[in-house]
Amino acid sequence: MGFSVGIVGKPSCGKTSFTNAACMTNFKEGSYPFTTIEANVGVTHVRTRCACADFEVKDNPQNSICIDRVRLVPIKLIDVAGLVPGAHEGRGMGNQFLDDLRQADVLIHIVDASGGLDAEGQEVAAGSYDPIYDVKFLEEELVEWMMGIIQKDWRRITGRIRSEGAKLEDLLLEKLSGLKITRGQILRAVRDSNLKAETVDKWTDEETKEFVGMLRKIAKPIIIAANKIDRPNAEANFKRLQEEFPDYLVVPVSALTEKVLKDLEKKRVIKYIPGDDDFEILHPESLKETELEQLEKIREHILKKYGGSGVQNLLNRAVFDYLNMITIYPVHDANSLADSDGNVLPDVYLVPKGTTAKEFAGYIHTDLMESFIHGIDARTKMRISDKHELKDRDVIKIVSAKGSK
Repeated sequence: MGFSVGIVGKPSCGKTSFTNAACMTNFKEGSYPFTTIEANVGVTHVRTRCACADFEVKDNPQNSICIDRVRLVPIKLIDVAGLVPGAHEGRGMGNQFLDDLRQADVLIHIVDASGGLDAEGQEVAAGSYDPIYDVKFLEEELVEWMMGIIQKDWRRITGRIRSEGAKLEDLLLEKLSGLKITRGQILRAVRDSNLKAETVDKWTDEETKEFVGMLRKIAKPIIIAANKIDRPNAEANFKRLQEEFPDYLVVPVSALTEKVLKDLEKKRVIKYIPGDDDFEILHPESLKETELEQLEKIREHILKKYGGSGVQNLLNRAVFDYLNMITIYPVHDANSLADSDGNVLPDVYLVPKGTTAKEFAGYIHTDLMESFIHGIDARTKMRISDKHELKDRDVIKIVSAKGSK
């Protein structure tokens, strides 16, 4: 799990409820600000069609889970302290919040779509607060935070570019690598802002902020979770969020629904695969009449209406659409599809689209990459070279000078 999904939002918006629903953890929840003080880190899963379906085999997963040919692959979630306006100046838990975000590759912004919380996370009359403000202020806080980091040395950076011919991307990389920002992302932000790195000393404050805003979009993309979608006013606000922010992905979510279904699944009362738009009641006799009615409401008014609770959809979109990850299965034997212990399709790795066979060997172990000879595609049984780009659900045997995987 070399990447992380950050869960962000103002206090009491449902961040920790979302994390608990996604990870089945018991982090403290509360309807008062700053319930989360330290960042909560949990493990959840993204779902994808398992390679066992392509080969029509019974698998034996070791680092993941397979249910009905759906592979659930673990990822890391970071649920950080609630963010309030002025966080970049240290208001609330601001400085710590922003520091906790350094390692996040993509952000899911949990918004109370019902409009029942003000900007500080305090309860107000239902529908009296406009959640559009939440999206605007969070984006502004993130840009101001990044601006603060860059501007500390801005004069020295622009001076070195002017006098020494140093490259902007090299100097900024030194400043921003701790935020998991890459050279390629910096170069793309300059290009997409229609600015010239060579004349950075002539950039206006407005242009600098435009560049930082573009860098934020590229390096820390945001997906909006319109949470509490089953409450009054939420559906109307969800549609308004979509209209107001056409460049954002806005997903209707009920974190509470996901938690209820997973709790019942854990007790084996129902069969539910995270992300499905339905469930099967296995033991109706263990439920009261009111609980059966509640489940029917969940089925009709949330799962069927929105195509699921939204929690799994968000995680999948974050990892597969925004981070462009694919799934690769390494095996020891390309014929039996097993590891050296006989486990069929034991492990699955999430890697960036475009990863080569040799690069993939490095994900398993650095020694495998350094001594890489070739790979074998389990589907075709053909050898593949070090530069061969892997595709989603490829099953690969790595042959190296130090043995094979």
